[in-house]
Amino acid sequence: MSSATPVKRRTALIAGLSALLAMPSALAEERVQVIASFSILADMVEQVGGEYVEVDALVGPDSDAHVYSPRPDDARNLTNADLVVFNGMHFEGWMERLLDAGDYEGPRVVATEGITSRQEATGSDNHDHSDHGHDGHDHSGHDHAEHDHSGHDHGGHEHADHAHAEHNHHHDHGGQDPHAWLDPVLGKRYVANIRDGLIAADPAHEAAYRQRAEAYMADLDALDAEIHEQMAALPESTSVITGHDSFGYFSKAYGVSFLSPAGLTTATEPSAAHMAELIDVIKANNVQALFHESMTSPAIIDQLAEETGRPVAGTLYSGALSPEGEASTYIGMMRHNARVLHDALADPEAEGASKPESQHEH
Repeated sequence: MSSATPVKRRTALIAGLSALLAMPSALAEERVQVIASFSILADMVEQVGGEYVEVDALVGPDSDAHVYSPRPDDARNLTNADLVVFNGMHFEGWMERLLDAGDYEGPRVVATEGITSRQEATGSDNHDHSDHGHDGHDHSGHDHAEHDHSGHDHGGHEHADHAHAEHNHHHDHGGQDPHAWLDPVLGKRYVANIRDGLIAADPAHEAAYRQRAEAYMADLDALDAEIHEQMAALPESTSVITGHDSFGYFSKAYGVSFLSPAGLTTATEPSAAHMAELIDVIKANNVQALFHESMTSPAIIDQLAEETGRPVAGTLYSGALSPEGEASTYIGMMRHNARVLHDALADPEAEGASKPESQHEH
């Protein structure tokens, strides 16, 4: 043999090793590049997309999308994206302006498409459940009647509606309540819209996206049943006090009255008159506990606690995930909120009585 043969073999071996080492990078580049406006949507995209997507949230965990100011890098990242996902309903007006000003021309997912907003200006709760099978691919079997809460009204809604009318006029959401993800049944519509967006961006993996979305929707149905059972144990007169008015959809879905010193956005502070009125409401309705909210200043709730003598029973998550722990995923966040509310406010006698009914319903 000639001396060149080992050299050729070594060259071929080196070339082969180089190709193998380059494969992970090549595979990563092939994944669908998705930009989500905030952390909750990013998690939903990851759940539906799995190994086929790479997701970047412009507003990360523990960060407030209400007051976010886009950076120059955001526009560049959008240009390189294969898919953009945002909430809509004027939740992140900066995102829509960023898209309009940039060069991105790919598919867009408005996650709330098909959901009728709960109109804060009128206090109405236009709760659209058309997502229970709207295109033949949602087979979760969630009956519309399961979200009829007429048989589980916790009361206190007269006060809640009054508080909505008084406290919600400071906002930048165009009169709409954009926090629809706080009802996991409406969250299924988010999932369906994300699924369809991923299919549009990457039709080669349509079957996988459909399968993962269906499984995720089934998980959301199970979550919904779990929250129903926990909230059924709350006394009928329960009112929940949080930092800003983001839990309207949760309130409508589970019959729990929420009050807040601020409106729909975290960008404004409550006036002294609103705080005084809420203190009166807390005392008149015998509110037992207050709750911090991850997106609002704890000082507001701490002040209410000091002036009313009520304890602060925990922290609820509404508009952003936690960087770690249970609330670092959408389902985990919802489960955390329900458990915190239940542990602070549940009536043990009502809980014991409600279990057979809840098991029968679900």
